[in-house]
Amino acid sequence: MDDSPGLITTPLTDALVRGALDLERTARGGLLPHRLPARARAQFGGDEQVAQAEAQPSGVRLVFRTRAAAVELDVLRTVVAYRGVSPRPDGAYDLHIDGEPAGRATASGGDVLMVDLGDGSQETLPGRIGTVRFDGLPGREKDVEIWLPYTEVTELIALRTDAPVAAVEPGGRRVWLHHGSSISQGSAADSSATAWPALAAAAGGVELINLGLGGSALLDPFTARALRDTPADLVSVKIGINIVNLDLMRLRAFGPAVHGFLDTIREGHPTTPLLVVSPILCPAQETTPGPAAPDVGDGQVEFAALGDPAEVALGKLNLRVVREELARIVEERAGEDPGLHYLDGLALYGEADFAELPLPDRLHPGPAAHRRMGERFAAVAFGPGGPFAAPR
Repeated sequence: MDDSPGLITTPLTDALVRGALDLERTARGGLLPHRLPARARAQFGGDEQVAQAEAQPSGVRLVFRTRAAAVELDVLRTVVAYRGVSPRPDGAYDLHIDGEPAGRATASGGDVLMVDLGDGSQETLPGRIGTVRFDGLPGREKDVEIWLPYTEVTELIALRTDAPVAAVEPGGRRVWLHHGSSISQGSAADSSATAWPALAAAAGGVELINLGLGGSALLDPFTARALRDTPADLVSVKIGINIVNLDLMRLRAFGPAVHGFLDTIREGHPTTPLLVVSPILCPAQETTPGPAAPDVGDGQVEFAALGDPAEVALGKLNLRVVREELARIVEERAGEDPGLHYLDGLALYGEADFAELPLPDRLHPGPAAHRRMGERFAAVAFGPGGPFAAPR
């Protein structure tokens, strides 16, 4: 889009973007953030789910220093929609000034990826570039962050302000690298900045790289290598719900796959504090194995488990089995790996929480539950004596 009168256009560069592992220069001259590197993206095997999830920029934000009172960001978003399902709210762009929430906006236009949940077919409906605008900002020198939506692939086209912009050095904060499922990516939270890992990172005073991948926390070797090769001071992996949802493997394969995943991470982070987190409560899959499938009724989606509980005896996985196995593996390894820790996901969201704050679609926690999970994780992990506590 054309420059607005009186605004300065600043080239979009790597120095202005945090939380992405790769930035792709597009045909429009914009930047497309990726949360997995090119090598990993070459190994998806055509899986549209992981391709979509890694390009949805959860935890990715523009960071710069400026005296500007007005900021405009041109974007071309790709929104996912489902035939017969009520449209989701537009993705939120959260503005932070000097680390504090200071506004929220949405973008218009963009492409629409229309998905048929019945047969899995997809169709892309092209749209136009939209503009996100924040104005009335304090005229003093300040650090500005714009958190991108976790629900929308976001191509960054242009940045305009009414005062010059400068890149901001990270500032020496510890870097926390987290991997998990759609719950870690932010599903059902209000925004990327209010997903539970972002809230925990803010409380812990650390720099977040969020590798939560909706439907795709599957112990993939390419994800393990991405974690291995990404510099970080703290690493956590939340494992289990997607493996059960997809009925991906049985107990015999699960344990060795977890060991291999952790072994690969340790190749790049041999002594870094490494926290293994098991699934939060999900009553539909506590005792019933997968697969899980969406059920569309009255324009809303709810998830149901389709497996047979009797098959757990034959090695099928439910969430209770997954928690037991993860606890066992961490306990066995911890003797030779004192930096390895375990956190039961039920400590973040359990039965009492479900009674008070039920899962809206029977799978993902809502905004209030995300806040609670962020607070609890921060207290357990970053608090005194926690595995991520700041060294004295």
